[in-house]
Amino acid sequence: MTINAWEMMIPLAFFAGTGVRVANELGAGNGKGARFATIVSSLTSLVIGLFFWVLIMGLHDKLALIFTSSAVVLDAVNNLAILLAFTILLNSIQPVLSGVAVGSGWQSAVAYVNIGSYYLIGVPMGVLLGWLFDLGVLGIWAGMIGGTAVQTLILAIMTIRCDWEKEAMVASTRMDKWSEVR
Repeated sequence: MTINAWEMMIPLAFFAGTGVRVANELGAGNGKGARFATIVSSLTSLVIGLFFWVLIMGLHDKLALIFTSSAVVLDAVNNLAILLAFTILLNSIQPVLSGVAVGSGWQSAVAYVNIGSYYLIGVPMGVLLGWLFDLGVLGIWAGMIGGTAVQTLILAIMTIRCDWEKEAMVASTRMDKWSEVR
């Protein structure tokens, strides 16, 4: 998982940067700028994720040699490498979409999506595949990837369906309301 954690630093930076940029653009009344920032950040992070996906898929049988020479461990890592590749791919885009949603002011919707995807889909699917279908670690991890895939899909749909000019107006209304409170 060290490789996953290392690669995850890039999308987490995009999460923070995209959230701030989208919020700033919407606060300035620039819906087109928020949309542009969303597209650029999402595509850039996706390309980085695809790079790591190709790297892991291409080197899956040699990946564990960095860490061990044990044949048992090498075989286990080889069997799980495809899950690592897809985890990295999904985790390259999901944080960016979360950042877009948070920057757009949809924090509560994102929280519900995250909780639902994890506890209602990922965990039950992991338990089902891991224990009931006796797939062990492979099943548990596949279940969690399923939850992440659903989460990413929902966030992508929310982002694609967004009317950025309307969101800019909503942000402007919020700014007016909060400035009156002072």
